[in-house]
Parts: sequence; structure tokens; C-alpha cells
Amino acid sequence: MPGVKGYELRKYLGRDYLEVISLLQRKLDDLGLEVKAVYADGLDHPAPSLDELDQARFYVISKAPLHTGDASLSGWRIDTLAVFAATIAFLTSKQGKAPRRDVEELLQEKFPYWKVDQDLNRFIRKGYLDEDQGGTLFIGWRTRVEIDRKRLLDMVAGSSPEKVE
Repeated sequence: MPGVKGYELRKYLGRDYLEVISLLQRKLDDLGLEVKAVYADGLDHPAPSLDELDQARFYVISKAPLHTGDASLSGWRIDTLAVFAATIAFLTSKQGKAPRRDVEELLQEKFPYWKVDQDLNRFIRKGYLDEDQGGTLFIGWRTRVEIDRKRLLDMVAGSSPEKVE
């Protein structure tokens, strides 16, 4: 799994590793990148404790979201992106998890079964989703890192329409 845990940073950089991250952040700003901490529970922590920071995983990501034209460069078809957006929006509305059967039923209203099954399995393989033994789908580590779920829900709900470029 990419990224680095806080305790690993503390081990190699010292207990002032947050200052090093702050310095790194200043350098990355010029490149349009940022350091993002993802906590074990997948929630945002406005004032994290040292224990939470030790267990958090740190990533470097792009600050700006992809534009419509950039999405075509991702290698995913537009219908796959639609399945992904609907899946993440649905799971987010269910506190990050739902039975796979419920997700499949939602998606099969617009997409054939083979497409839904193929895309859900792809999302699991790539880390965007996780699935437990009981068939419950969870938002995966990669979604927590790469996707602004609040913005996605706003876009799906139509509360902040995006200009298509």
C-alpha cells in the first residue's frame, strides 16, 4: 500500500516529523501538490491526537481536482466513471459501507449486470473499494485519498454545479 504511516515518519525523521511535513508542504505547493493524512477510520480529524497521527497514512496528492478533459486520460470509460461516481456517492450516503447486493441493485437500474460486476471488481482490485467476507462493500483507502467525497456528493445532488470544460 502506498503512503507512509505517521509512526514510520517519527521513527526515521524524529518526533518533529510534523515540522518536516510542513516544510515539504511549502515546497509541494509550488508544484500543485499537497500532503494528505488519511486516518484509520476514514474520517477527517480537525485536531488529531499524536496517536491518531501515528496511525494515519500520509500521501502526496494533486491539490486541484481533475477537469473533465483530464478524466479521459485516466484510462477509464465514461460509463465506468459513472458507475464509480454512483457507487461512491451511494456508499458515502450509507456511512461508507453497504451490502454489495444493494449497490448492485442500484447500479443495475442503469447498467447491465456484467458491467456492474466487472467494474466493482476492478474498483476492489485498485483499492477504491474494499469487500469483507460477508459481501459488504466499504470505501477503500484510495478513495479516501484521491476523492473529495463531499464535493462529489454536492455535484451529484446538484447543489454546486460544475462548469464542464
